[in-house]
Amino acid sequence: MKSVVVVFPGSNREKDMADALERASGHRPQLLWHKETELGKPDLMVLPGGFSYGDYLRCGAIAAHSPIMKEVIRLAKAGTPLLAVCNGFQMLVETRLVPGALLRNASLKFICKQTHLRLESESKTFTGKMKTGDVIHVPVAHGEGNYVVTPDMLKSMNDNGQVAFRYCGRDGRELVDINGSVDSIAGVYNETKTILGMMPHPEDATDATLGNDSAKPFFDGIVTAIAR
Repeated sequence: MKSVVVVFPGSNREKDMADALERASGHRPQLLWHKETELGKPDLMVLPGGFSYGDYLRCGAIAAHSPIMKEVIRLAKAGTPLLAVCNGFQMLVETRLVPGALLRNASLKFICKQTHLRLESESKTFTGKMKTGDVIHVPVAHGEGNYVVTPDMLKSMNDNGQVAFRYCGRDGRELVDINGSVDSIAGVYNETKTILGMMPHPEDATDATLGNDSAKPFFDGIVTAIAR
């Protein structure tokens, strides 16, 4: 599997993501600097977490216009799978590849903690080793993760199965308000479910030696789907 992780000035999760993908696939992803303009023909593209350009304007706003993003957008619209986590998710909403917007956390404080996610809707591309209702335990680390969307768009997303993950309690029965996100939404798909943006960090929950590998099925599912 050929995967590419795009690196921006201020990225800080690119190696964690590369490690997670390598554990699942046996192949080390390419780390590609944002000033490049060609991606080749990757099987998977990833926009990692971090603080691109220091988050000095609006999180993800400057990175969304980096040279490589023109090609990322083109390939994503053509169907190449794209996973975007935290700062990467912020880039997605800035480029309109997924609906909605991400605002300051309702608490106006940076949140860094462990949380639980419930899979709301399955995707052949991303969740082939999971089923609706499954719960994974992953960390969050963000200051602007408050997901907002208009009521009409939210209804459309629910109807289309575009809500991927919601924040929940340990057993998955109750939803949890982590950052003010509407309906406790933690991750969303595009209409064809080939693009996934999420605020939590599944890449940091894939190594049992570090005490948490609950997101291993998530990455195994991606590899299985792409290897077909």
